[in-house]
Amino acid sequence: MNEMQKKKKGKRLIGNSMKYLFFVVLTFMMYSSCDEIDSEIPEVYVRFDLNLNSPLYNDLTFPGSSVYLSNVGFGGIIVSCLTEGEYFAYDAACTHEILPSCKVENSGLSGTCSCCGSQFQLFYSAVPVEGEAAAPLKQYNTSLSGNFLRIYN
Repeated sequence: MNEMQKKKKGKRLIGNSMKYLFFVVLTFMMYSSCDEIDSEIPEVYVRFDLNLNSPLYNDLTFPGSSVYLSNVGFGGIIVSCLTEGEYFAYDAACTHEILPSCKVENSGLSGTCSCCGSQFQLFYSAVPVEGEAAAPLKQYNTSLSGNFLRIYN
């Protein structure tokens, strides 16, 4: 192999390495920018059951309904029923204000922050649909067993 061929081979190797590095960096940037905006609501231990036969929670048996539960989570918890047997639970603290006193007030499957006016959908990912909030509400897990709805993190 002459000197000219060695230089061309070296340039191709460097070119291929740069392409690989560019691909890795681009992939990393793409995945990091496509992630959902995480809520900065503090972690609070949540684990309790609701008896859906109780008069306090019977409204949750109807699709399109929601209830607010105080003294749980960081700012209280909103539980919503999208369809029969499909439940969602979110911390009621607004993700823009991040104060337990700035609560999202529920009305059916939507909610509005009492401080900044941001509006959220109360099903699937609880994304803000209007206002200053950019992050979705902090979501908790739900599990239905008979007439008992478990809410936990």
